[in-house]
Amino acid sequence: MPTDRVFLTGASGFIGSHVLRELVTHGYSVRAVARNGTQFDTNNVETVQVDLRRPGEFARALEGCRYLVHCAALYSFAPRDRKTLSEVNVRGTVGLLEAARVAGVEKAVVTSSSATLGGASDGVPRTENDYASDERAFGYHHSKVEQERAAFAARVPVVALLPTAPVGPGDGKPTPTGQLIVEFANGRVFAKPPRGGMNLVPVEDVARAHVTALERGRAGERYILGGQNLTLDEVWTMLSAATGKRMPAWRVPGALALAIAHVDEARARFTGSRPFVPIEGVRMSRELMFADSGKAARELDFQPGPVTSALERAVGWYRTHGYCS
Repeated sequence: MPTDRVFLTGASGFIGSHVLRELVTHGYSVRAVARNGTQFDTNNVETVQVDLRRPGEFARALEGCRYLVHCAALYSFAPRDRKTLSEVNVRGTVGLLEAARVAGVEKAVVTSSSATLGGASDGVPRTENDYASDERAFGYHHSKVEQERAAFAARVPVVALLPTAPVGPGDGKPTPTGQLIVEFANGRVFAKPPRGGMNLVPVEDVARAHVTALERGRAGERYILGGQNLTLDEVWTMLSAATGKRMPAWRVPGALALAIAHVDEARARFTGSRPFVPIEGVRMSRELMFADSGKAARELDFQPGPVTSALERAVGWYRTHGYCS
């Protein structure tokens, strides 16, 4: 019943903040884990401060919660964060789900990623039956593969949701996709990427699917939450229209992009900063990261809205909040 309490992690993050709004809209009482100092001006929301690197803290925090929605994750391409990625995204998930079992949680929805599917080099959209190769696996995307394996090994009924690349308002950190929007809107994108592709989806539809999955998703199942499969040239064209910025004419060769990424990786290691051209991102830009959301459409009534409108909402939000002019 909607009056049951949901324990939500990542409530101040991009996807999690939208999930929080949807849970409250649907009448759920929410105990929300948020970053230090975050407060929610919303009825039926209790804020708690716990750390995924200290999963023992969750045992008491989960008391009285019937459901768990786990959106929290460390999203970083920085070399300095690779150890922490495993601590937060993998071991943190293991500890959280064990605490949920002890607390008597009946069902958990875990936000995974379409990166766990791997690239569609043959152009055929990936489905829930596909898994990314472990070859050359490292960093954020590999941590999500390991997180998903750990989640399904837990002794709590788990539904895994695999969003593609969500876009829309509220991506304040921002994610790599959001950062691309900001850079494009500020006129700092000077070249087209290699001839890859990706799937964009409105973040609001991803959030609504979390509530539906809580109510109707089948335990032990994965559900892809994707919107529109697009070549990167099509994404750049949409960004040009949404931002009013000119489309770059020059295309960076894939080999050159990868070479630049390796140099930037060395710089990031030396300085302890994040890479401007992450190797993970460049490798993915050379793939067709296409996905098929047919299963979510059938079982969760997942019907995402237009990507163009989501990009316009994202640009409007970034302009309102001073990220771009």
